[in-house]
Amino acid sequence: MKISYNWLKQFIKIDWDAEKTGELLTDLGLEIEGIEAYESVKGGLKGIVVGEVLTCKQHPNADRLKLTTVDIGEDAPLQIVCGAPNVAKGQKVPVATIGTTLYSAEGEAWKIKKGKIRGEESHGMICAEDELGLGESHDGIMVLDKHFKVGTEASKVFKIENDQVFEIGLTPNRADAMSHYGVARDLKAGLLQKEVALELITPSVSSYHVDARSLKIDVDVKDKEKCPRYCGVTISGVKVETSPSWLQHRLKSIGLSPINNIVDITNYVLHELGQPLHAFDAQKIAGNKVVVKTCKAGTKFTTLDEVVRELHEDDLMICDGDKPMCIAGVFGGIDSGVSENTRDIFLESAYFNPVSIRKTAKRHGLNTDASFRFERGIDPNITEYALKRAALLIAEVAGGEITSDVSDSYPIKIEDYQVRLSFDNAKKLIGEEIPRETIKSILTSLDIKVNNVTEAGLGLTVPAYRNDVQREADIIEEILRVYGYNNVGTTEKLNASISNSTRFEDYKLQNIIGNQLASQGFFEIMTNSLTTPNYTELSEQLKSEHNVEMLNPLSNDLSIMRQSLLFSGLESTAHNINRKRGDLKLFEFGKSYHQYSESREEYKHLSLFVTGNKTQDRWNSTAIPSDFFYLKGIVESVLERLGLNRLKSVPVKSDVFSEGMTLSLGKKKLVDFGLVKKSVLKTFGISQQVLFADVNWDNVLEMTKHNSIKFKAIPKYPEVRRDFALLIDSSVSFEDIYTTAKQTEKQLLKNVNLFDVYEGKNLSQGKKSYAVSFTLQDENKTLTDKQIDKIMSKLQSNFEGKLGAELR
Repeated sequence: MKISYNWLKQFIKIDWDAEKTGELLTDLGLEIEGIEAYESVKGGLKGIVVGEVLTCKQHPNADRLKLTTVDIGEDAPLQIVCGAPNVAKGQKVPVATIGTTLYSAEGEAWKIKKGKIRGEESHGMICAEDELGLGESHDGIMVLDKHFKVGTEASKVFKIENDQVFEIGLTPNRADAMSHYGVARDLKAGLLQKEVALELITPSVSSYHVDARSLKIDVDVKDKEKCPRYCGVTISGVKVETSPSWLQHRLKSIGLSPINNIVDITNYVLHELGQPLHAFDAQKIAGNKVVVKTCKAGTKFTTLDEVVRELHEDDLMICDGDKPMCIAGVFGGIDSGVSENTRDIFLESAYFNPVSIRKTAKRHGLNTDASFRFERGIDPNITEYALKRAALLIAEVAGGEITSDVSDSYPIKIEDYQVRLSFDNAKKLIGEEIPRETIKSILTSLDIKVNNVTEAGLGLTVPAYRNDVQREADIIEEILRVYGYNNVGTTEKLNASISNSTRFEDYKLQNIIGNQLASQGFFEIMTNSLTTPNYTELSEQLKSEHNVEMLNPLSNDLSIMRQSLLFSGLESTAHNINRKRGDLKLFEFGKSYHQYSESREEYKHLSLFVTGNKTQDRWNSTAIPSDFFYLKGIVESVLERLGLNRLKSVPVKSDVFSEGMTLSLGKKKLVDFGLVKKSVLKTFGISQQVLFADVNWDNVLEMTKHNSIKFKAIPKYPEVRRDFALLIDSSVSFEDIYTTAKQTEKQLLKNVNLFDVYEGKNLSQGKKSYAVSFTLQDENKTLTDKQIDKIMSKLQSNFEGKLGAELR
């Protein structure tokens, strides 16, 4: 939000420099993010002086140029070549001296230099209106009044306005400070704590009166819940034209482009008092009647930006006797606004329900200065005052007469807030005891009325425009920000409590696994928990009835809570691939959200995404693509790091995978992982293979807590390895071999490893060859050949009997 310092000084006559005032505003909670200089004319006419043309004769080498001598108050006059047809001896003119910077209409800078034009030296430039930025005329040079003294700076002649503009990072709760008056009100309270007592000046409307009751427009508010207060008045005989320079400067200083005097006045009062206004062409109001109501869903309405919008049944509209004219508090219609032919206007000032305005603005993707204020909550008690203020300014700037009484529909007054403040609670929250008189002084300076005072605290009435101050804690915050956070001392003693936490705390295990994955080349991502309902169509296991829907979504793409981390992760994957980062290893800790018939539930997950190459090209090796077994190794290393082994694996059932596995421990499913279906990847525009693992982190945490760690000495006796080359049916898996081997020898068999697989010619149809190694060890003595042969013979017998295997 931009605040003009010159404009601010109209409300409070402060003589501090802008930097010092900005520091105080920041201390008050209105953080100044920057201070910009504003000049009503770019460059401030620096280097431009008043000169007098002493001589003017024809250029000897050019028919359209004149050779002049100009006195600018220095020792000798300047010779200047001028091409303007109206230059003449005896004129007072603006002269740009050597070194002066001028600006084009597009803002491009160019410097005046000494030069020769057609053989004659020129030591400056006699300027036209557009060359100085004072107008658009380029018919000839500007001719000034003869009473101006030669050598006078042009900035003094044309009264250039210089201003400092504050950029305030306004927090959403500070609706009361969304105007110059609101900022001045805060500034006054802050100055009072600095022992600087200044009066807050409010624009007077005492001269307001009705000139004639010749144009009455009836107001009918049908939806009083969405529109608690609505005021209107007519002004007749206005002349719509360009605004006066003072008004244009005020708007330009805060980044607004002047439109015409009527619209500019409504914008001026909006930023002056924080009350949005809207002016209608009274001749376009059918039936001389304004109706505030909602319209049927699907009603077409064309807004000022020439966009045809389809209205929602809850959109509050300002209508006439026949049709809607304006989306209340948000945007005007294309057919009812003020134009250059307007002569009579109906001026609106209202208080609309903030929730209604916010929903409508978000629904239509509109964000205007008016909706910005309405949806945060404005002051319902200045509605009529702001209307009269604007009416007087319009009568002053655009002429015309006030031709109706103010129509004010305000059936149920919005009450102020009653709050009780405890001195003890204030001391506890602030950490310091502030004198009670200081507390009362601060509250009074903030327009908070002290109703009663006791030894325990204060009974207070908070004005309705402070909708962010409704609790005792809010009152204490107000006291503290005006008193000054920097004025609260710190104690020399610091107390802290140390809690005893288990090593199985969620965040500790997340850090362990996060560090492990990072060391394996993974990058952590954090994606949005809000997503689009369209993703539930990509899997039959995701049901739309299980979506947790947002009551007030920012957009349809962010309207539900995600049921799976897969799709938000694929969005990040696609984003990186589209930026030429195709080799990815990503992980995320996040939650999924589910709506069931009787409850809402959320589950913690660890998701892994792998795509592209797992290693890069090097001089001694080529790039190796990521595959299913690489992801399987990563998943198993994560579980093994947490002490989870002896896992059971089965084919994955999730339909988002084209192939994959599920790992379980006991009855708890720990992880689904595998290759994501191409049909799912196509939705995200991904053409390369993506591997995904979904770790049920809640189950992992539970199983980790039950896992006990046992320590034992490293065996002193050697291991023995023996190998089998087994010819088996294609349906037999390595897990079958592993299980059979472990059941055959439970004590001495330490490890079973598959190190080669062969399928192809020289083997019978439906057969494959597995090369399997077996590691044997006795921790108490050295194994003998007889023991080893006995175990291997038993393994061979069981493989042949249970699996139909043959030794090759």
